[in-house]
Amino acid sequence: MSSLSFTSTENFVRSIDNAIGLTEAQRAWRTAALALLSVRFIQGFIYWGGGSRRFIYAPSKLNPEAPTWMANKFQTAMPGALFGTDHIISYMLQHFWLLYAGVILFSAAELIVGVMLMAGVFTRAAALVSMGFSVLLMAMFGWQGATCIDEWTMAAANLAMGATLLLGGSGAYSIDNVLIRRNPSRAEGRWFRWTSGSLPLPIKDIAFRNLALAVLGFVLLFDIGTYSYYRGSVMTPFHGGPVSPTKHHLTLGKAGLVPDGSVRFHVYLDGGTPEAPVHVVAADLLDANNRSVAHYDAAALSALPKTAFANDYAYNEFASGPFGIRAAMGAAATVTLPSPASGAANQARSIRLTDVDGRTFSATLDNKP
Repeated sequence: MSSLSFTSTENFVRSIDNAIGLTEAQRAWRTAALALLSVRFIQGFIYWGGGSRRFIYAPSKLNPEAPTWMANKFQTAMPGALFGTDHIISYMLQHFWLLYAGVILFSAAELIVGVMLMAGVFTRAAALVSMGFSVLLMAMFGWQGATCIDEWTMAAANLAMGATLLLGGSGAYSIDNVLIRRNPSRAEGRWFRWTSGSLPLPIKDIAFRNLALAVLGFVLLFDIGTYSYYRGSVMTPFHGGPVSPTKHHLTLGKAGLVPDGSVRFHVYLDGGTPEAPVHVVAADLLDANNRSVAHYDAAALSALPKTAFANDYAYNEFASGPFGIRAAMGAAATVTLPSPASGAANQARSIRLTDVDGRTFSATLDNKP
């Protein structure tokens, strides 16, 4: 009974297709176009949402005076960014005009690409740009996520969705279709076929297969490769990643004694969650046997003046706090501690910082100002 019903329905659909002149290939293309509607719209909505939040619904993200200013988020991403994007972020954070222009242009591009995908206008071009967004966002933010790789998951899925739309185009219910109906000669234009998406790509089947496999190879290599780098679980056991998204880590350097007897060092918060600041509750000068010859407790660190901190960036900063020294993710600064008790500086060979969780971070003093 069900078999007869299915056969009857299939014959009915075929009769309609034959009546309006659809070939089997055209029918398959139409089916694929309808199937991609959800992917196209949601991919577009994701990027439209990113841009619209900054321009319309949460404009404080574009306000350099607001706590939610996008520069803070960029700085939290810097420690784990890949492919040299950490250096790009650092340079932008130190050049406000470039940073602000970059945030505005990227937000506008997200908004425009999102609208293009949802409306189905020049869909393949928009999908290609969305893939670029995914690669960039994964390189910058992919390592973050305390319980899972949150940013990686979204970027990985968006890359695959963009690749699908690049190959499949828009097809059904799109402005691309409207444009070609109003001017059928566009169907002969290769540039239109490559950028829009209401028709198959103007290449032979074997070439399309090779292109699809090449795109698949890129998506697999990039997604699985970055996942393996960030967390393992592909060729190696699961691990916390080169940069931990949960445990704060401080890198100390350029440590030495200043002629006036004070101690100066550079510190960079290059690991941990952006959801909570690090709290340095103690600092010690150690002798050659790693014994403390000078101790700065939480009260002494909390009393440090603002001039004791020369921050590298104007956003997330090191500063004195209620429990010692505090800093948000990505902060970097040169810190000056007051001169220790007489004779202690001469014995000091290294400096050690202790955070609120008991973790310690050290650097050797070079005894040069």
